[in-house]
Amino acid sequence: MPRETVTRRALIAASPLLAAPALAQAPFPNRPIRLVVGFTPGGATDISARAFAPKMSEVLGQPVIVENRPGAGSNLATEIVARSPADGYTILLATLGALVISPMVMRLPIDPARDLVPISIAVDLFNILTVPAERPWRTATDIIAAAKARPGELSWGHSGIGSAPQLAGLLFAKMAGIETIEVSYRGGSLVATDLISGRLDYGFPTSPSVKTHIEAGRLRGLAVPTLQRSRLLPDIPTVAESGLPGFNVPSWYAVVAPRGTPEPAVERLAQAMRIALEDKDVVGTLNRNGLEAMPSTPAEFAAAWAAERTKWEPIIRESGIKIE
Repeated sequence: MPRETVTRRALIAASPLLAAPALAQAPFPNRPIRLVVGFTPGGATDISARAFAPKMSEVLGQPVIVENRPGAGSNLATEIVARSPADGYTILLATLGALVISPMVMRLPIDPARDLVPISIAVDLFNILTVPAERPWRTATDIIAAAKARPGELSWGHSGIGSAPQLAGLLFAKMAGIETIEVSYRGGSLVATDLISGRLDYGFPTSPSVKTHIEAGRLRGLAVPTLQRSRLLPDIPTVAESGLPGFNVPSWYAVVAPRGTPEPAVERLAQAMRIALEDKDVVGTLNRNGLEAMPSTPAEFAAAWAAERTKWEPIIRESGIKIE
């Protein structure tokens, strides 16, 4: 028998065995998923992730494990996820600051728009211009007046380089024409701690970091940096109402994956997030912490992400804000 015929027959006989691994491959997911958070426990991103991760686990049939990797205003976590295998098993709860603002104000080893893919927006939130309860200030204008009376003495803190709280603080100082001391932390809960102790004069921490402290009287919320008041804290005015017209620094968190993640995995994760973020218990937990569920499709998230880049690019350019 010719050698060629034997070889061909052998290959035909072996073909079912060659195809077996592909046919036997389990559907996504078949092992635990790592949900990376770029800040310390107790802050807004951590609270958000731990609110919806258990429901996602239930929907997916696999554990969704929250992993805190703080550093560089969550840019460290963003890089870690961008460089992870693109298989859907490592995802990031990212901030608007990390996805949009940081690439515009500082040099990064990765480009979020190039190296990550959208899964779903997760939550909408707001920052609060906050001061220690013992400070005499009742409005944003009071802080501005105090800073002008004591140039370079008032200190304010934020949750990391390129974060929305930092951008809000920088724009506040620039628009108000004041000189202050900027202090960077590894998470919003640490900012809240130093505000309560009086080591900081003010800041723009996220609502989950300070909402309960404001309600308990340990801190005082003076204004929100958005054009509209929050429905969760309607008695707190906007910064624009308080003397700086046009001041607007909105914020949201969203889940992304490494570029190249298979589309079926992206769609499955987005579906699980939507179910989790529509669950009444998850919504209740988020609302109690000053957060609002905002699930989306990957396409809706991609459009929102692009719109934010378009909006912020001229604002950052005209403001001249750069972070070394």
